[in-house]
Amino acid sequence: MKFRISWAVLALMFYVPAWAQAASAGRECHLPGSKEALRCHAVAVPLDPQQPGGAQLKIHVTVAPAFRPAASADPLFVLAGGPGEAGSSLAGMHATVFQRVRATRDIVFIDQRGTGLSGKLRCPGSPIDEAADEAAMRTAFARCLGTLPHPLALYTTANAAHDIERVRLALGYGKVNVFGGSYGTRLGQHYARSYPASVRTLILDGVAAPERVIPASADNARRALDGVFERCAADPACARAFPALRAEFETLLARVNAGGVTLDFAHPRTAQPTREALSNLRFVYTIHNSLYAPQTSQRLPYLIHSAYQGNWGPFIARGFTGTDLSPEGYLAMPLYMAVVCAEDIPRLTPSLRDADERGSFLRGHAGRLAALCPLAKVPAAAAPLTTPIAAPALLLSGALDPVTPPSGAASAARTMPKAQHLVVRHAGHGVSPLGCAPRLLREFLDRPEAALDSRCLGEIAIPAFQLGHAGTHP
Repeated sequence: MKFRISWAVLALMFYVPAWAQAASAGRECHLPGSKEALRCHAVAVPLDPQQPGGAQLKIHVTVAPAFRPAASADPLFVLAGGPGEAGSSLAGMHATVFQRVRATRDIVFIDQRGTGLSGKLRCPGSPIDEAADEAAMRTAFARCLGTLPHPLALYTTANAAHDIERVRLALGYGKVNVFGGSYGTRLGQHYARSYPASVRTLILDGVAAPERVIPASADNARRALDGVFERCAADPACARAFPALRAEFETLLARVNAGGVTLDFAHPRTAQPTREALSNLRFVYTIHNSLYAPQTSQRLPYLIHSAYQGNWGPFIARGFTGTDLSPEGYLAMPLYMAVVCAEDIPRLTPSLRDADERGSFLRGHAGRLAALCPLAKVPAAAAPLTTPIAAPALLLSGALDPVTPPSGAASAARTMPKAQHLVVRHAGHGVSPLGCAPRLLREFLDRPEAALDSRCLGEIAIPAFQLGHAGTHP
């Protein structure tokens, strides 16, 4: 028997639809943190979505293709935190956190506009967040604004959500799964509410509810530090080593606030002799940053006690950990300010700020940011979207999180009728890399409406306290 193939059928065999052509475009790329070559795309989006025919901006997208040739059609879009962190900086997670997911799905890392390779907003000279005091912050921010290529008003969560939809269309995907961490949970929720037909599922790790005001973190930080004091008091070895830990911390904070601490040290990046008065800003930020993960919060008793005895070396080393490699490395600070000044500071009422800061060591943080916002000249954003999200959602919280505690996820879940909320007792800000969590991500994506057996998360242990120069006790 002979088969006759018409010209029309032959044409269909070789026809590649426009979306498939877009999906096959891109280039091979090698990014830090990834041992293998990935696929990188540059997707053109309007700089101002209200003027689609105007100036364009290139959004960088990194794709780790699924291992199996017959992959699921729905990829996992990864949205980073901050605001100001780039998706490409998380690309190495394809081989760790998302390795099981990648067996059947593409992992798509998106650099939000103004971050990473999507026109990162940079500040010349010393980073704003390295400023020693408020006056230095204001000077650095004002200098930075004069160097930026576009108005900060264009760098909003709403515009970033619009970019994500353009990326989905350009790469030829249908419905997508969305993973967001920290601020990425705000962006993920906004995208799901703006484009509900495009979202199959949501995975939100370290959840910021729509009503959350990012700079109002003082009370959460207080609770997290109190938790460190309480765990130390309940641990016999820690209690013996640091019997007056809370009092020592309060004494240190009072000394710093009174201007009574001057440090002489070799700068961790330059090795140059450095002498500076320790500001409240640098002191409380070091404490706060150490609370993000148990691996660092369990070192705080040792850092506090050493400083109380006059040895500030360990504290200084910890304070510079996030900035001693490259000022270009982690966060796009202008993007952070663009989002916070438009979307958070207008909702930070005096009563909210007073209630948040009452009794906390982090007093003044929100006020410092609010003082910079008039320089940014960004209009107040519309109220956050709160419409229900119909897509199945997996919400992950660390019980020790000093920024987005479980209460935020519980609040967000009220508008997600198909949400599962998992709380990990010994986790801080970020659950997905821990223990059995990567396996649970895959199980959720495969069967998003089935209840997860999350008992394995209870096996995640908290690190032992550091008790001396050599580390933990045996």
